[in-house]
Amino acid sequence: MGSATEWSTGEKKIARRVFEAALAAAIADFKARAAAVSTPMEMWTIGEDLRRQRREIDQRFDYRYSQLTHVFAELIHLGLVDEAALAELPEAKRADIRRGVSFMKRLDGAEE
Repeated sequence: MGSATEWSTGEKKIARRVFEAALAAAIADFKARAAAVSTPMEMWTIGEDLRRQRREIDQRFDYRYSQLTHVFAELIHLGLVDEAALAELPEAKRADIRRGVSFMKRLDGAEE
């Protein structure tokens, strides 16, 4: 059995499919907001949002295999990925992802 950082060809395909779907959803959300712009002030605001979202996407969507379990934990925690989408991954990787989600939930509780 491989570690969380070792990904078989099949696991890579599953991960890529889920990763790309989450990224596409993040982009679609921004496009919908941009399409609703009707005033110059809204246009400047959406430009600021675009810069902010670019930083967030660059940080959040890190497709290095060594980072994927953490990335999926964060995406699940934020509601951008449903854990069921990763059901085809081996239990060890899913358990690692669930531990990450649990850790993030505990952090959220500590911030309140």
